[in-house]
Amino acid sequence: MSRHCIYISIIIMFVLFFMPSVSSSQELTQEEIYDQRMALYFQFADEIVPWYHLAAIDQYERNIQQVRNDLPKKDGLIAILFSDEYWRGALNPHLKDTDPDSIAFFGGHGVDGNGDGVADFNQPEDVLMTMANHLRQFGPSENEFKAALWQYYKREDTVKQIYTIAQLYEHFETINLDEHTFPIAKGHHYTYRGTWGSSRGWGGRRIHEGTDIFAGYGVPVLSTSYGVIEIMGWNDYGGWRIGIRDNHNTYHYFAHLAYYDKGIKEGDIVEPGTLIGFVGSSGYGKEGTSGKFPPHLHYGMYKYNGRIEWSFDPYPSLRIWERNR
Repeated sequence: MSRHCIYISIIIMFVLFFMPSVSSSQELTQEEIYDQRMALYFQFADEIVPWYHLAAIDQYERNIQQVRNDLPKKDGLIAILFSDEYWRGALNPHLKDTDPDSIAFFGGHGVDGNGDGVADFNQPEDVLMTMANHLRQFGPSENEFKAALWQYYKREDTVKQIYTIAQLYEHFETINLDEHTFPIAKGHHYTYRGTWGSSRGWGGRRIHEGTDIFAGYGVPVLSTSYGVIEIMGWNDYGGWRIGIRDNHNTYHYFAHLAYYDKGIKEGDIVEPGTLIGFVGSSGYGKEGTSGKFPPHLHYGMYKYNGRIEWSFDPYPSLRIWERNR
């Protein structure tokens, strides 16, 4: 175990011992909320169920609840939401059953995680132990974790998103990965305005799914977030492009690059400010096409809600990141 992991474990034990009631989580600072969540993840983690697997599922559920009107917004520290049937058992006649023995008898999965004799899906300990039990049936390896996710969610895109979050949490050893930065490096001239939704003609009528940031050829382009490089290569519309997926179910799209930084590749983990490429004018044709428009970075953001992925206007975020850097 690394020295950093030992340090985190000591902090987690301290937080667990002095942690106030989870019912007061709305009064806590964001840092305190992170500490309490980490304490809960570590409480139910072991060699088979790493803490970052539980944390990734919890964050994914929190992400989709924020953008879906058909899902309740679960209050409290842990956002994992089980269906009534999964929790109590499909044949259980008691619709709000919280008796662990009765739930088990009817094939339900809900368990008592905090020792109060009740299996309550509003209690974070009960929820995390229930999910840990599911993961424990498979194992800790990449393929075993993905199999557990597939068995539960039945969606490849969901498996991919949760696994990305788990990679980030494992790598950075924290769930506090909310920092962002502007994609053009400091000290370089650039201009941009809100261009999301405007019409585009090349390749057929379509709308512009991003913000164009005009800058000189070869100006450095930076990752705006923590994330995993999901794709690199040529796209007829975007030219040389990079796609990065973060821990908030957001896909960040960087297009029209002149070339990539030599040190990056698909699958790499990046953070805000990581150099990924350089401004260019590639695209609008077969591989290698360039110069059909002034050099600029096309920056797009796409959100995955557990069913579909759609584009949204990155301009407001860019303005905030520009001011805060």
